[in-house]
Parts: sequence; C-alpha cells; structure tokens
Amino acid sequence: MPVTALMLWLHAPAALMLGPLLAGVAFASWGGKVTYPVPVFAVAQGIVGSMIAKMVPLTIVGDILGHWALFTVGVVSVVAASTWVGWQMTRWQMLPGTTALWGVSPGAASVMTYMAEAYGADMRMVAFMQYLRVVMVAAVAAGVARYFGGASQHAPDAIVWFPEVAWVPLLETLALAGVGSWLARRLSIPAGAFLVPLVGGIVLTHMGWLRLELPTWLLAGCYALVGWNVGLRFTRALLVHVLRQLPGILLCIFAMLTLCGGVAAFMVFAAGIDPLTAYLATSPGGADSIAIIAASTDVDVSFVMAMQTVRLLVVLFVAPYLTKIIADRIGDLGKG
Repeated sequence: MPVTALMLWLHAPAALMLGPLLAGVAFASWGGKVTYPVPVFAVAQGIVGSMIAKMVPLTIVGDILGHWALFTVGVVSVVAASTWVGWQMTRWQMLPGTTALWGVSPGAASVMTYMAEAYGADMRMVAFMQYLRVVMVAAVAAGVARYFGGASQHAPDAIVWFPEVAWVPLLETLALAGVGSWLARRLSIPAGAFLVPLVGGIVLTHMGWLRLELPTWLLAGCYALVGWNVGLRFTRALLVHVLRQLPGILLCIFAMLTLCGGVAAFMVFAAGIDPLTAYLATSPGGADSIAIIAASTDVDVSFVMAMQTVRLLVVLFVAPYLTKIIADRIGDLGKG
C-alpha cells in the first residue's frame, strides 16, 4: 500500500499496477513468498483485459476506413521499429532467448508480459523492460504535450474509489472475465485469460450486447494481483543482472522512442496531422497512460486511441510469429 500510494502521489503511469509490482520485487528479494488461488488471479487478468477492451473507441472502424493509409504506415512502422530494436538486443545477447523481443513489443505491458511467459521468455525481465518503457513513454509524451502547448493547466482529477455502480453491467463484466479465463484454460490459449475477455469485450461492446462496468476499487484490486504476481517472481540475483543490463536497455528504449518519433514526424509532414496527435498515436505502448494524456490535451483523441488499439491488436497476433522467426534466424546465424 505505501508504495502504491507513493506512485499515485507522483502521478506515475500505471501506478496501481506498478506500485504492487515494486512492492512484490522488494518482498521477494528478501526471501518472502506469497501464494493465492489461481482462479482468482485468472479472473483478475480477465478484468484487466476487459479494461483494455473498454478503451477501444466506438468510432474505430470509421477512423480506420477514413485514414487507412496512415494507419497502415503508422502501425507497420512502429512494429517494425520495435522489432528491429529487439533483434539488435537479441543479436548482442543482452538478454536470454526471445526476452528482448517481447520486452520491446509495443503492446499493453501487462498483456505482453504474460504472453512472453506463455511463449517461454523470462517474464520478469520482460516486465522490467515493458514498465520501464511505459514510464519513459509517458514522461516524454507529457513533455511533448507541454511543449506544444496543448496540455491543460488544471490539476489531475481526484480518483473516485467507490463510484456509483451499475450492478447488472458489473455482473456481466465479471462473467466475461470469469468465463473467458475458464475458456482460455480449457482451450490452452497462451495468455488467454487476458486475450479472450479482451477480444470478447471488444466484439460484444461494439455490437451493443455488453456494457463493461469497471469501478475503480475492482480495477485496483486486479491491478494489484497482476503486479504482485510479476514482482514476487524476482530474486536478488535477477535484480543484479537487471542493473548490469540497465544502460543498454535504456539506450534501446531511447532508440525505439526516437524511431517512433520519426514516424510521427512523417505523419505530420506527409498528411498534415498535428504534431501532438501524431506523437501520441505512434508512442510505443502504455496505451492507458497515452489515453490519460490525450484526454487532457487538444488532440484528436479518437484517432490517437484508434491507432493505439489497432497496433495493440496487430502485436497480439503477430508478436508470437515474429519472435519465433527472428529467434530462428539468429540461431541460424549463430550456427553459421
């Protein structure tokens, strides 16, 4: 709790997940262990997947059809840039196996972390890279917003922990998370506890069959479970390894941010998109943080979130194949 409270006071991105994660790291590094029922954790993952589904704008189809060329260039370029950075890190053997490739994947940090585990990467290192990038992306995006004069000057709204709840939609949301995570286990879908509710939530809400209700207290509890589950897997030896690799990881994240900034500049000059909208749309990951920044600035929020969402969905389905192809390619080069 104190760590999370500090993160909230600092207005850190993903504070409700980052705080428990850091607390778990500290607890585990001193030899502490905590266990909790797997079904409870699976439902928590499903709730986080539902939260991401709720962020998808209802105008996404119209935005894509109206700017299909921009979406193609923006999404493909950012995915290609992150893949190139991950490939270089893997070639330099900075991290074992496909860990670097998953660590730079520009999707939702929580989903990428658990997908990485499902495909054999070290989820602890992936989580470190993903959340470090989330913090850096949010910091740079906030700076860009302030530079272009679009940021609002009022203080951030206070968190309403116990808002009025629509109970029927809440029960439907819990059912989506519970049934989705159960179905994922039965069908052995990698990271399915996230993915099934995420995809199901997008489809059902856009067809008008479901209204997702996610009160703050529920999200906070689920974020905490997901963060703890990652943090409690760290060890002192791993922390030492992380610190040794930190300069290289920071350099690679800066390279990724620079490449994505280049994509944003292309969109500004080639299509007349305003700089802040272009930058937020192409920022690599941290979609929830980008959504908060976009909502408080004078940008095309629908365009920003539509591009972030499309890239997230592309990465969800393409990342496993890209990591396998690149890992096989690097393995062949090593043998040669």
